[in-house]
Amino acid sequence: MTSRPRLLLPAAFITSLGNNIQLLGAALLLVRAQGSMLDVGWLFIAVAVPQAVLSPYFGRLADRFDRRRLWVLCDVLSAAAALALPIGLALGASQQPLVYATNFALAVVAAQFAPASAALIRERVPTDQLRHFNAHYEIALQSGMLLSAAVGGLALQYFGPKPLFAFNACTFALSAVLVSAVGRGRPVEASVKLPLATAGRSSGLALAPLAMLFGQGLVVVTVFNALMPVLVVGEWHRGAAVLGITDALGGAGFLLAAAVYRRSSARFGDLRLAIGGFLICSAMLVLQPLFGVPGLMALVLLGAFLFGQSRIATRSLLMTSVDESRVGHAFGLANGYGLAATVVVMLIAAVVTGHADTRFGFAALAVISLLSASLAGAWIAARSRRQADVTVLI
Repeated sequence: MTSRPRLLLPAAFITSLGNNIQLLGAALLLVRAQGSMLDVGWLFIAVAVPQAVLSPYFGRLADRFDRRRLWVLCDVLSAAAALALPIGLALGASQQPLVYATNFALAVVAAQFAPASAALIRERVPTDQLRHFNAHYEIALQSGMLLSAAVGGLALQYFGPKPLFAFNACTFALSAVLVSAVGRGRPVEASVKLPLATAGRSSGLALAPLAMLFGQGLVVVTVFNALMPVLVVGEWHRGAAVLGITDALGGAGFLLAAAVYRRSSARFGDLRLAIGGFLICSAMLVLQPLFGVPGLMALVLLGAFLFGQSRIATRSLLMTSVDESRVGHAFGLANGYGLAATVVVMLIAAVVTGHADTRFGFAALAVISLLSASLAGAWIAARSRRQADVTVLI
């Protein structure tokens, strides 16, 4: 693999960092102003709804148009939307409507970014290097998501919202420069469907349960990020810096996951790693808010380590389950499903937390995650048995 596709890794990290600095910074502003999980939940829902509706359609666009240009366009539009928030605050605009509006705009752009980025990777990275690249890409994406709380929390606490969101606009601009430097590639072509054995012991898996697993990862990360500021800042009355340090440890867990993924996937296979990791993470979600700040930090580190491996395995399985010419569509569907489910789970967690506290919100998320991973695993097992029976008959 040449060095040019590797530029997609820092670009993905920066884009993820920028998106989530914006979202988490806005959530912290709402927590400070309102102190309600429901207000934060509505913010995350405002972000999830347009992506859930538009992702399947935008996935088809990613298969029809130049994927590199689409990624660059997403970054440019995101920079403009991110810059609108500090400008609006400086001009004295009402904070809450401005927060919702700018994050809604970023969400529309993100609906195109998710399938376009996945399709560009499938187009530019050789098949035999996809698993290795996906490991690093998913870590870049998730580390940016988790480290955004560290950067956003510390910057918001010590510098205030306006410099933070202005810096955030610069991250998107830098990502656009990196993706532009990747250069032109070959045109998108219909390719021969790849054997799923290249992604682990998973030959013949259907797209639907894989999309469910991939979408479940979006649910867990998004609702977890909504619960965290309410727990740490709203209930424990700790500073935003504590929230940042905790999520930075989560980023470290993802880096550790990347380091061991190749060995663990070779031993267990991507399918077992994906389902098993999600099941264990579900149990850990219940424990995270029970032991104070030290316990939360330790469990977030361990949970991110397990979740990271599951997430990488799921991405590899999904990316190799369809032809190269339809990767954007597959990720658009998975992203749409995951964000639609996020809306439902976010409302449930918000209502449960509002009537009790965040411990029960985490528990509700854990139960739903457990049921989703179990259903996907049972679905895949049933399909595998049917295929085995057909093979025997033939």
